[in-house]
Amino acid sequence: MDLILWRHAEAEVAGEGCDDLSRSLTSKGERQAARMAIWLDRHLPESTRVLVSPSRRTEQTAQALGRKYKLRDELVPESSPADVLDLVKWDPVSGPLGKGTVLVVGHQPYLGEIVSLLLGMKETICPVRKGSVWWLRARVRDGQLQTVLMTVASPDLISRSWDDRS
Repeated sequence: MDLILWRHAEAEVAGEGCDDLSRSLTSKGERQAARMAIWLDRHLPESTRVLVSPSRRTEQTAQALGRKYKLRDELVPESSPADVLDLVKWDPVSGPLGKGTVLVVGHQPYLGEIVSLLLGMKETICPVRKGSVWWLRARVRDGQLQTVLMTVASPDLISRSWDDRS
């Protein structure tokens, strides 16, 4: 199974009395989401399940991809890594219970906590930049479950010339 974690792109700063879930992407965030979406669309299998936090900024990030997605309450900013891993059916000890590819569009800190947990890092949380993607793959080698980091992609490193491509 492949698990792809996509942190929402840059969003407006929460003001006093602002509902966190209603924060929108900035214009920079819209460009970040568009660049990353083009890259993802070229690499994702057609059968990829796309699961998105119900926050405005994550939905806007996912919309840039132009694929069907499902909003899931298990992906709100306050979610735990266990909530997210239960949703995608990936047990941290025994591995994924299914096959295929799942793309989660969500938030820190749980995305970084999942990366750290699945890759066996000493730190409990790994920094995940806004708009970036972490692509993880589960495999069995010599009878042992392994989680392999396939790639990390940042919208800041993807060619700006891709902005004009469709």
